[in-house]
Amino acid sequence: MKKLKFACADYTFPLLPHDSVLSVIALLDCKGVDIGLFSRRSHLTPETEFQQPANRAKLLRQKLEDRGLVATDVYLQLDTDFYPHAINHPEKSRRQLARDGFLKLVEYASELGADHITCLPGMIFPGEERNASIQRCYEELSWRLETVASSGLVFAIEVHIGCPFINPSDTQILLESVPGLTLTLDYTHYIYDGYAQKNVDPFLQNTSHFHARGGKERQLQTIMSENIIDYSAIARKLKSANYNGWIGLEYIWTEWEKCNQADNISETILLKNIMQEAYEN
Repeated sequence: MKKLKFACADYTFPLLPHDSVLSVIALLDCKGVDIGLFSRRSHLTPETEFQQPANRAKLLRQKLEDRGLVATDVYLQLDTDFYPHAINHPEKSRRQLARDGFLKLVEYASELGADHITCLPGMIFPGEERNASIQRCYEELSWRLETVASSGLVFAIEVHIGCPFINPSDTQILLESVPGLTLTLDYTHYIYDGYAQKNVDPFLQNTSHFHARGGKERQLQTIMSENIIDYSAIARKLKSANYNGWIGLEYIWTEWEKCNQADNISETILLKNIMQEAYEN
């Protein structure tokens, strides 16, 4: 029987050296690794990796292969603050910096052997009409889709708390306004803001990568015993849809949003087992 393809984020275990993180992921019987390139807050950062994208990617690829792993997504965030390097920044020079970073991401991911990349969708900027910010999001996302068209990479965005598309109706409008755009779908962001699971389910058809962890309203990450997201139902929906992407198990450990209250190894195993069992039965 076909099984779900599980990956684990390399930023799930920030207290370990990166080489050890990769070894732990292999021990968890996850064959994929979601690589986080988060400015100043992940093991690997744009500041370090983009100095020599091809060389750094080759080095990481060898480390993955040595452990029987593959890169399943490369997620780029150019700043800890979502505004200064937002893809739709009002200043053209800032938008160009974001584009330059994206081009390096494409080079890096291609050399790494990944087939999927994720970025943030943009922000609403104070002092201007919402529609102006939104239209620039559409333009910049369309440029990114055109840029990767010949690369073999799938480009997706993650709708996250604080972004202009967190209302499911706005997510739907985004997908209709940028044809070909896919999602790295994470229910926890929607659930955090009080939206029901049934309002998020339709986006599974637009999903090219999936993030999974426990969550509930006003708490972005929970242990599985407190989780209110029905991952068994999601696994069955993915099976019915013949989803062929990866499930990225994405427990994190940071003070932000109190995401440091879980035993990430145990919760990752519990969630993986829940989804796989539902998928097989």
